Formats: sequence, C-alpha cells, structure tokens
Amino acid sequence: MESNIFYTSNRNIIKNIWLIPIVLFTVACGWVIARKGIAIGAVLLVLPFVIGFVALVFFRPRVGMYAYLIYCFLMPTIGKHIPGVQFGLAVDGLLFLTLFAVLFFRGDKFKFRHINVDLFWMAVVWFIITILQLGNPERPSILGWVYEMRSATLYWILTIPLALLLFYKKSDINLFLTIIIVLSFLGAVYGVKQKKYGPDAAENRWLEEGPKKTHVLFGKLRVFSYYSDAGQFGASQAQLAIMCIILAVGPYTQKRKIAYLVAGLMIMYGMIISGTRGALFGLVGGGFTFLVLSKQIKILLLGIIVGGAFLGVLKYTTIGNDNAEVRRLRTSLDPKDASLQVRFINQKILADYIRTKPFGAGVGTMGMWGTTYNKDKYISQIPPDSLFVKIWGMYGIVGFLIWFGIMMYIMGKSAGIIWKTRDPVLKNQLVSLCSGAAGILLCSYGNEVLNAMPSSAIVYISWALIWLSPRWDTPEPKVIEIKEEESIY
Repeated sequence: MESNIFYTSNRNIIKNIWLIPIVLFTVACGWVIARKGIAIGAVLLVLPFVIGFVALVFFRPRVGMYAYLIYCFLMPTIGKHIPGVQFGLAVDGLLFLTLFAVLFFRGDKFKFRHINVDLFWMAVVWFIITILQLGNPERPSILGWVYEMRSATLYWILTIPLALLLFYKKSDINLFLTIIIVLSFLGAVYGVKQKKYGPDAAENRWLEEGPKKTHVLFGKLRVFSYYSDAGQFGASQAQLAIMCIILAVGPYTQKRKIAYLVAGLMIMYGMIISGTRGALFGLVGGGFTFLVLSKQIKILLLGIIVGGAFLGVLKYTTIGNDNAEVRRLRTSLDPKDASLQVRFINQKILADYIRTKPFGAGVGTMGMWGTTYNKDKYISQIPPDSLFVKIWGMYGIVGFLIWFGIMMYIMGKSAGIIWKTRDPVLKNQLVSLCSGAAGILLCSYGNEVLNAMPSSAIVYISWALIWLSPRWDTPEPKVIEIKEEESIY
C-alpha cells in the first residue's frame, strides 16, 4: 500500500499534520526575503531567539538585568557596525521588559517594600522635576525632551528599583563585579588592537561622519574601543581600573589578588590610550575616596603623598613626554590649556544667558538633542562639555543644586553604610563600588559621563548594591547582660 509523510498507508488519516504550517511558514519566509531583501531574513532568523529570550526574562527577570548590563557595553559598537538603526532604544526595551516581568508575571515573588528607601525616592524626585520641565517657559521641543529625558532620569528611575528587587543574593555583587571587570578588560584589549591595527571599516566610516576631528589629534588616534567614544571609554576604564586596584588589596587569595591587579593595570593602560584627559580625575577621585573610606590615617597620608608625587611629576616635569598619551594626559593639569580656556569661555556665555532663568532653558536644549531638536534656541549652540554644565543649563541653578545635593547625599550615605560594614570581603567590594562611582562623578565635571552607557548603568547598580549590603553583612554580636545575683547573706 502506498504511503507518504502526510498520510498513513490507508490514505485516510493525516499523520503529520503539524508539518503543514511549518511548510507554509517556510514558503512565506522565502517570499518575504525575496521581496524585501536579506535584512528581513536576518530579522526572521533572530526572531525565535528574541521570543525565547523574552520568555526567559518573564520566568527569570534577573536575566533581563544582566542582559541590560552587558548590552550597555556592546550597544555602541553594534550601532557603529549596523548604521541606521536606533539600537539605544533596546536599552529602554530591556529595562521595561524586565519591569513588566516583575510587575505582571512574577510580582508575587518579590518584596516591594525593599524599594521603599531614600535611594529610590531621590530618583523619583529627579524624575518629577524632569517632567515639570515640560512646562519650562522657554518651550523646548517635546522630542528633544523625550530623548534627553532617557539618559537624564529614565534609566536612573528604572535601574534603581529593579536592582533593589532582583539583586537580593550576596552572590550578585560577585557576579556584577565579574561581568564589568571582564567586559572592561576585553574593552582594553580591543582598544590595544584598535591602536595597533587601526579601526575597522565600520569604525572608520563612523569617524569620517564627524567624530574624526576629536578622535584623531595630530595624526594620533584617540582609542575608543567598542564604547561610544574615547571620552566614555577613558572614563569607564579609569573607574574600573581603580576598582580593580582596590579589590587587589582586599582580603582574597594571592591568585585572586594577582588577577585583579593584572586586570587593573591592563584597564589603566586602556584609559591612557583613550587620550581622555578627564579620566585622570576618575583615578584621583576614586583613589581619594578609597583612602577616606579606609579610615586609617597612616594609609590616608601615605596615599596623599604618593598621589601628590604622581600629580607633581605630571605637572612639573617632562618625564614621559616622548609618549603622545602621556603628553595629552599632562595637559589636564595645565590651567592655560587652550581647550580648558574655551570651556571657561563657554561657561561664561552660558552663565550670562541663564542669569534670569533659574529653572534653565529646558531638558533637551543642550548637547546632541539640543542641536537636533532645538536649533532655534540660542543655548543649543553652546557646547556643554560637561554633565555639570549641561544640567546647569537645562535645569537652571535651582535644578543643579537639587541634583548636586542628591549626588552628595548618595555619596555620604554610601560612606556611612560602608563604615558600618563588618564583613571584610564585603566591605572591600563596597569600597571599590563607591570609589568607582565617585570617580565617575568627578569625571562628569569635564565630560558627559554619568549620563552615558555603560558608566550610568554601573553607577546606578553600584548604588543599589551598597544600599542592599547591610542584609548580607556579618550579624552584629549580641551583648548579653548578666545581672549579678543579690546576695542572700
């Protein structure tokens, strides 16, 4: 009797009916690819993996947060190699996907009272202030506000509560540190490759579109690795370098200390070849924070002496001037540097412009989104050159003081939590997180760093882990009072 894949030998009963939709779907995919091109084929190829990832996040929301962290490192280079696609929106997508998974699918698994902390409510305050900026008298573009708002407050108010809810295990701090150190180390390695062999075709195309004027100076490439630009690369490398060095002096095995030290030195070299002068202050700020948090006067004095000697060599000698990166780094300590003077001039112009605008010119009026969506605003033509200056210009002196006050409160509260930590390993990890965040905050005075990836994701999660740390600390020994029995005699 005759048979085939669809019918049994009696020709009456369908046996493999599930093959019919698969065949139809395959034919449809072939037709779409033939009509729309190979790009659609790539999308269809990736689609099943995307669906699988979404399902995984809904079952394990922590996966979404770690994917967000990793993606923040890789997003810029993906955008350079596949132009024309807004890959930055995937950051929003990952955060909202994780949020939906927590709220609507796994809400019964998490204790939402854990987000009722000052760290979260400060993010809420800044979010509300940003929303109120929609009513700014200068009437800036709504689109400019939307795009700027994402980096100014949206990622902040989404990352903090998600980290507080999802990173409830002590092992999460170890995994977090491992991920950012490995990705930063690989970033330094890729940067060395970029310096030795030059950028690839996609990166050269990106340079020719405009960034070449700031990334190729006197014929020397300012290495940017797979980060958004050399400024972000250098600052992030400075942050992770000081973190690794702090971990290298922690209470770990000799093998682990060596691994941290090697990673720190390699990442520091990545910072140097970036040609980012402001990154030096990431090391200085992070190192000084470490010395203060150590609460040991001898170490503090020794650190100040060593750090002062290092800065003195840079400022008052010509040692290392044969190296282009060292020469550029040395200019960061020159108050007469031409670039620094231009920044001072821009800040004076901005100060005159917003003198009568205590609430600033509005969110999205400065920087890239200002020149894109607010060309009619005078302030959009003033380069901010600094996150501090940008917030001052957009939010005014009132907004700037609130933002700066929040930053100082977070750093002070972090120090208080760390000083009370008893577990030596945990304390060392927290010191590295706090010092790295302090370094990035100081770097933001010279560049827009804290509002860019991956630095913002690292800092926000670092804050959340510091706030979570008391639950992982060694319990405080209980003091039992023994009452002396009254004498019966």
